[in-house]
This record gives sequence, C-alpha cells and structure tokens, in this order.
Amino acid sequence: MTQMPEKYVITVGRSFGSGGHTLAEALARHFGIAFYDKELLSRAAEKAGLSKDYFEENDEREPRFLSGIFAFNMGFNPVHWYSGTSSISGDNIYKAQCDFIREIASAGPCVIVGRTADYVLRDMPNVVNIFVHAPIDECARRIMQRSEAPLTHQQAITLAQKTNKLRANFYNFYSDKHWGRSDSYHLSVDSSSMPFDELVEFVADFVRLKLR
Repeated sequence: MTQMPEKYVITVGRSFGSGGHTLAEALARHFGIAFYDKELLSRAAEKAGLSKDYFEENDEREPRFLSGIFAFNMGFNPVHWYSGTSSISGDNIYKAQCDFIREIASAGPCVIVGRTADYVLRDMPNVVNIFVHAPIDECARRIMQRSEAPLTHQQAITLAQKTNKLRANFYNFYSDKHWGRSDSYHLSVDSSSMPFDELVEFVADFVRLKLR
C-alpha cells in the first residue's frame, strides 16, 4: 500500500449529472478523509458573517455586485439586512470561499468539490485535480432520478446544459484555465465508462500513484 502524505487534497470538478459529487464522497470514504461540498458554503458563510442561503444563491456563479438592502433567510421569514456603506459582491463571496478552502487544505487531507479549488490550491503541494464527466444522456438520466419534481429527458438535458454553462463561466472567470478541458486537470474521467465501484478504485489508484 502506498504511503500517503500527511497532508493532501483531492479536488473534484464535475459536469452536472455526471455523479461527480457521489464519486468525490466515495473517495473521501475510501481514504478516510474529510469531504467538502455544500458544507464548504455554510462554513465559509459562517466565517464571513453572512447568510448560508446567500452563499448558495451565488454558488459557482459569475460575480454580481450588490449593495444597500438585500434579503436573506434565517430559516424562518425573509429578513432585510442593510449593508450601509460597505457592499457585498461576488468577489467578496469568492474570496471568503478561497480563504476557507486554503484553511481546510492546510488543516489536513480532504476532498473538495468544485468552486475552483484546483486553481485556488495551485501552489500547494500534494493536490490531485480530477474532473468527472459523462455523456449528456447519462447525465440526464441521473438528473431525472434524483429530481424531486418530475422532469422529461429534454428538460433534464436543458438543466444540465444551463448548469454547466454557469459553472464554466464561474471557473473561467476566476481562473486562467478552462472548465472541463482535460489539460486543466490531472485526470478527466467518464463516470459511465465502468461500474461505480471500479471507478472509485481506478481514481483512488491514480491518486496514490500521483502522490507517491
């Protein structure tokens, strides 16, 4: 068994519906390390003193500038909050996320999903960057299975395309790389190319070899 470094990070970019979140979570279980996806948002929001809902609304979105009065939800009724002379922008949200990504990466081994973590940690040693994709019909099938509201195949395809465009615009805006392009990552893998358990082992073996 390859000896793993004391500190390392696996970043997982993903196309919508590809199963990238599920694979990332499985990798975290496989290596027995921390896992961050939506949890990253709530922790970053808490440290920044902002609403988690507000972070989620702007998650992996190109920056937009907000000032003055905006609404956020504390879990009960919408509350209006006045920012006074200070203003909140997408850049501020992104900075809060980046600061937290660096903090958790320096704390110990973990898996981080999306949010340009590969670019944020580009100067850190022992980082392995994975991108997960799948044929659009396979992505649509997964989206339809997990959707709470009934979706047609075409609706699922449209949702995947729109979400991927948002993620690509976000990634390309903040990094000097191209979202989803193989040369932006150490490994780009089609999640439909093999059974899931074999896929986890395949990617885990790659991570071990990359970090040895």
